[in-house]
Amino acid sequence: MNWSLIISILISCLQGGESAFDEECPTLADGDNMSQTQLLDRLTHGCRYDRLERPITYTETGTRLPVDVYMRAYIYFMQNLEAHDLQFKIYALLQMRYLDPRLNFRNVSPKRRQPILGEQQLRDSLWMPHIFLANERDSSILGTTEKDILTSISPDGTVIVSNRIKATLYCWLNLKKFPFDEQDCSTVLESWMYNTSELVLHWEQKRPITYDPALHLTEFLLQRSWSNETVINADLSDLRHGAFAGNYSSLSFTVHLTRVVGFYLMDYFFPSMLIVAISWVSFWLQADQAPPRITLGTSTMLTFITLASAQGKTLPKVSYIKVSEVWFLGCTIFIFGSMVEFAFVNTIWRRKQNVPLKKLNSKHILKSTLSPHLLRRRSHARSRSFSGMARQLDTSSLGGAGFNNYLTVNLPITTITEGQVMGQRREGFTSQKRKGSGQAMSASSQKMDISFVESAFTVPPSGQPAAALTETATPQMYNNNRSEGCGNGAEEMDFTGWTTLTPQEIAMWIDSRARLVFPVAFLVFNLFFWTFVYCI
Repeated sequence: MNWSLIISILISCLQGGESAFDEECPTLADGDNMSQTQLLDRLTHGCRYDRLERPITYTETGTRLPVDVYMRAYIYFMQNLEAHDLQFKIYALLQMRYLDPRLNFRNVSPKRRQPILGEQQLRDSLWMPHIFLANERDSSILGTTEKDILTSISPDGTVIVSNRIKATLYCWLNLKKFPFDEQDCSTVLESWMYNTSELVLHWEQKRPITYDPALHLTEFLLQRSWSNETVINADLSDLRHGAFAGNYSSLSFTVHLTRVVGFYLMDYFFPSMLIVAISWVSFWLQADQAPPRITLGTSTMLTFITLASAQGKTLPKVSYIKVSEVWFLGCTIFIFGSMVEFAFVNTIWRRKQNVPLKKLNSKHILKSTLSPHLLRRRSHARSRSFSGMARQLDTSSLGGAGFNNYLTVNLPITTITEGQVMGQRREGFTSQKRKGSGQAMSASSQKMDISFVESAFTVPPSGQPAAALTETATPQMYNNNRSEGCGNGAEEMDFTGWTTLTPQEIAMWIDSRARLVFPVAFLVFNLFFWTFVYCI
């Protein structure tokens, strides 16, 4: 048996196996003479690197450590909040940094001190922490022919991946103080498949969030921003982490935005003030000029409703009341109040009877205007009381003397109205006042002297002059008047010193007061409104 032949065959087999192993797992020797592509191909070869497995590091006690991923964001464009859709758009550069010991080439290529740079192809060959935007509605990586992805591998194995993204993010808006509101909108980053035992997210220590100096918003002002690190507890009811329960690391940064109100002041608030002021022009028109006053009131109301509805179309339909709605409701009430005032004075203007006033002030004018029928009923009751008193006087003067024979005297009938009596009394009171009489009127002068009524209904007895009968009857009539007045005291009114105004005078008086009351009330409304907006 030829042992030498057998030994040579075994040696050749062993040499072939070693060459096959070298072809399956290329060596890292002489890394300084390799190109970046060759070095990366050997570093990420399947025999050394598994891109489906995260980097694994251990403590001195052998405990497996999670991967620490550090994030940084650079915001170079932000679009205004879309209140109707509760969303906003950002254009940002997101950068993540982590350590992968399997990519350490410091010992393999000691002369290579610069990091290895690449784009999407290099990133696709490496393990990447899957991080997503938790409050996104739409997102994409920017780029023209190639996606804007930059990948860097340092000699110590530190991997830095930068992406330019465009994202539409959800932001819940509190519109209670719209358009004087301030909003806080967050961008939330979370780990997709690795919980906190496998991967932990951190913000960079220095300047984690930066903004482009040329960043400006048209409707908002960026006041400040802050970042936060937290842990999200997900269970089976929360499927945004791939239906895996556990604690997931989360990062967020929030921007505080203040709305600029210049547009709303010029397009809504100042025009609404002018519309309300225009509705007051009807107070300078006469109360019987119905066509111009109705046209002015309806046109201002319709114009204001159109203005308010145009502003509300850009907002979501929320259940609570917004500050802008309080403003528009208040202005609507003032415009409607001017129309109601016209209807009121026009009704008064068309009345036929004058209105007696006890005193010429606002309280008595409004009281007499609002209840004219009550005063009229009391005036009629007074007239009936006067007529009954005269009949009682006639019966007592004739029947009390004991005569069985009656004398009928045909006298001219004169109708005496209460207005004539009151007019005579007012003239007498005015003449006394002009003469400078400082004495108060006596109780007998304050009651109506109706002695002339007795002369028309009674005949003096034989032997007694008419003047004596008059003097005798006067106290009796006065007492009858008192007794009759006591019986109807609830309905009797003393019109001494009262003033009479025509309905037209009252209507013009109400219009003159409305010219002052409405502007003053609107100023008070503005005082409370703007105090609430800026001080509460």
